[in-house]
Amino acid sequence: MSFRPPRSLSEQSGSMTFNPLEYELASERADTLGRQGRKVEAALASLSAWSPDDDRAPDRQKLLDDAAEAVWALFIQREICGLRNNRDVVARYGIPGEVLARLGAARR
Repeated sequence: MSFRPPRSLSEQSGSMTFNPLEYELASERADTLGRQGRKVEAALASLSAWSPDDDRAPDRQKLLDDAAEAVWALFIQREICGLRNNRDVVARYGIPGEVLARLGAARR
């Protein structure tokens, strides 16, 4: 597969240089953040859809652990990308406090 940068980047000006490797790495970081964000959304949706009346529903503790694991992985991925402040993520996804309290904890 060949790589061709966008025209706006190929017309370089003065000291601006284009590094194809950095471009690909940034693309992979963005893709990974997006995938992890979708995992968090799915885990939180499962948690919020849980009902004690549903006999087929998984245990709520398992759903809490799954959500905490997904959020923890997102926080770590964001930190790898240099994004240290997670307050905006907590607000954007509406992460409940009971999930945040379990971050980094090992499952039983």
